[in-house]
Amino acid sequence: MSGNEPFESVPMANDHPDQAISLSQALLAPRIVIEDTQPVLDAGTFATKAVRGQPVAVSSKVYTDGHDRLAVTLHWRQAHSRRWHCTPMHSPGNDLWLAEFTPQELGLHLFSIEAWIDPFATYCHDLEKKYHAGVDVTLELEEGRLLLGKGIERSDGLLREQLEQLQQRLPTLAPDDQVALLLRADTALLMSEAEHRSYLTRSAEFPVDVDREQALFASWYELFPRSITDRPERHGTFNDVHQRLPMIRDMGFDVLYFPPIHPIGNKHRKGRNNALQAEPGDPGSPYAIGSPEGGHDAIHPQLGSREDFRRLVAAAAEHGLEIALDFAIQCSQDHPWLTEHPGWFSWRPDGTIRYAENPPKKYQDIVNVDFYAAEAVPSLWLALRDVVVGWVEEGVRTFRVDNPHTKPLPFWQWLIANVRSRYPDVIFLAEAFTRPAMMARLGKVGYAQSYTYFTWRNTKQELREYLQELNQAPWRHCYRPNFFVNTPDINPYFLQTSGRAGFLIRAALATMGSGLWGMYSGFELCEGTPLPGKEEYLDSEKYEIRPRDFTQPGNIVAEIAQLNRIRRQNRALQTHLGIEFFNCWNDNILYFGKRTPERDNYILVAVSLDPHNAQEAHFELPLWELGLDDAADTHGEDLMNGHRWTWHGKTQWMRIEPWHLPFGIWRIEKPY
Repeated sequence: MSGNEPFESVPMANDHPDQAISLSQALLAPRIVIEDTQPVLDAGTFATKAVRGQPVAVSSKVYTDGHDRLAVTLHWRQAHSRRWHCTPMHSPGNDLWLAEFTPQELGLHLFSIEAWIDPFATYCHDLEKKYHAGVDVTLELEEGRLLLGKGIERSDGLLREQLEQLQQRLPTLAPDDQVALLLRADTALLMSEAEHRSYLTRSAEFPVDVDREQALFASWYELFPRSITDRPERHGTFNDVHQRLPMIRDMGFDVLYFPPIHPIGNKHRKGRNNALQAEPGDPGSPYAIGSPEGGHDAIHPQLGSREDFRRLVAAAAEHGLEIALDFAIQCSQDHPWLTEHPGWFSWRPDGTIRYAENPPKKYQDIVNVDFYAAEAVPSLWLALRDVVVGWVEEGVRTFRVDNPHTKPLPFWQWLIANVRSRYPDVIFLAEAFTRPAMMARLGKVGYAQSYTYFTWRNTKQELREYLQELNQAPWRHCYRPNFFVNTPDINPYFLQTSGRAGFLIRAALATMGSGLWGMYSGFELCEGTPLPGKEEYLDSEKYEIRPRDFTQPGNIVAEIAQLNRIRRQNRALQTHLGIEFFNCWNDNILYFGKRTPERDNYILVAVSLDPHNAQEAHFELPLWELGLDDAADTHGEDLMNGHRWTWHGKTQWMRIEPWHLPFGIWRIEKPY
């Protein structure tokens, strides 16, 4: 065998410990092993996540028999392109090889690894060892000349000329200079270009899905447009929302998210506080989508016209905000689809339609489609895709999807890929509070962001374990957590009793813990009055119009604005990745650091989890991460108030008083 035909480094069909391998299979099997490649999800079944303009770090275990030296390269391309890019991989030792590539385009990319036995690199390694050991290398120098000759035979043009010049020059030099010439980096480069790549082995191609930056770093603000009004009797409009844009922008948000803006059904309309019977004037739940005025592609008439919506999208963009819409695949019993496409729904034996239930909760005002009904395949799937595309063409590039875990995974895998093949900048956020495996799978099939368990993580141990889990494979490759502090559906128990300090605690944890966070309107006013015994809001805005005074005393608008400002000014905080927990001897204080890979931006965060009492603790500065000894000086800056100081040594002390500010955020720098 010549050894210059590429092998695919993949398992053989009968690769099983109980099965023998035939001679023909052994002769065709790759001699070089490429395994444990990262980032890879489910052996390449799904794409790992990346962001345009940010490096993708690739690692792999690559090795072969014997002591020959290997050459290993990383290759990548856009999925729709045939042009591969290539960069050498380097090994820090123990058969591990590393490299990175930086995608500049959105959409699906592929990468693979190639490896081959490099005779010239093997020769140089042996020559250098013998020369420095004082061994006579006369014969080795002759072998080097012969290797140059083989390179010449495989080359033409300029490369051949350069190698011939090296070969001709070699005998004119003293032995020491010959060694130096053969070991030069430019000689190795020329020989690598002439190499025929013995036992060339190629890995499988692994997919990477590249999103825009907002898929990893964004701040969401949710509001009901109908509540932007001066009194509950007057339905707010898109035009009314214009007045809120400057304050939302000044708080540092860049995504303005609306619950469904479509016509609301009348049949079985819910009343205030989820009452089964609506009173005259009750607006109903916007999640009961559809009326004679239209369905998912229509706008609730009381919100305004389509032109009003377009003006709002444009005005939001002028304020640095993009509009995100809710994509809720459910229908009121007045939705046009029930009469136009009855075969898309499930009907009971008595001729009534099956409404949505999540026992003990009942949602009589909505019904669900049947994705696999005979008449729904594929017409329903295409209709839902067209709904999304229609709003994309109106300027919407971000969608929060309601309960995606209750819809078929193949549908999402198809729809998201189909939409993004035409509009690769579109982002989908999964509102899925469900089992971990399903939440991860939604990320794998295409969701760029996901709601999380953060809402129910309150203790130091719970928060630490959860944040560490999100930083580990496979979660770090498939799941971008959006730390919403509250939603119209979820009024967390912690916020119901913790007062203003509790809202600041959760805001600090969310903004510092993840590059993605969100809050529902009213959080900045510390609203937390619950339905007794439930994680729900009393007088929920889902069922009524709720005007607010966003400047009322006790608000935390300024603190939220500063938290968002800190995030924008510090790259280390623009992702959930890279978090590290350090010693702090108090179980009521969560203390961690986030830093850029270059260590040029290093943030320390300490959050008291007690909203009622002062907490004190000794804690450690991570001087070892800055290459400093335990007695070194470091500069600290309080990013909430701009105060600066110098720390002396590793062990420090803190006191956090929740009636002032229940957290500290410090930028740490070593003196120069």
